[in-house]
Amino acid sequence: MPDAPPLRAELLLDQEAPEALGQDLTAALDGLGVRTARVRRTLDHRGVGDLPWLLLVSLPLQAFLGGLGAEAVRDAYASFKGVVRRAAGRGAAGDGGVPRPLVLQDDRSGLSVVLEPDLPAEAYEQLLGLDLTTFRMGPLHYDRRLGRWRSELDEAAG
Repeated sequence: MPDAPPLRAELLLDQEAPEALGQDLTAALDGLGVRTARVRRTLDHRGVGDLPWLLLVSLPLQAFLGGLGAEAVRDAYASFKGVVRRAAGRGAAGDGGVPRPLVLQDDRSGLSVVLEPDLPAEAYEQLLGLDLTTFRMGPLHYDRRLGRWRSELDEAAG
């Protein structure tokens, strides 16, 4: 059976994200079979209502998450989580040092998953099996109190 073609991603870095962080994320995604097609920097400031992310990765999200469960990618997945923790733990000087997340965005639906600093292992475990088609709007956040991924916008609309 022929190998599936690699997933493609676009990486958008905030102006304050160090180049090395983008390179680390590109390498971690490559280890997971995701080829970064393009890396860009933001040009403008986002609006007040926009999510204050540091790195945004746009890719076929359900396929990416589904592929992470395989035993063969455990080490590469650990590397990816390490990059997420380093990225999400960085605060920008203009934010008063407040940590900003890494955001995964589905390139088809636009649904976003926010990977915040210090997510517990159970959040990543749940994310691997998450059926994104059950959500209409995002962003998805892990609710530590409830112990699950949720979209407050979906809940408010429903």
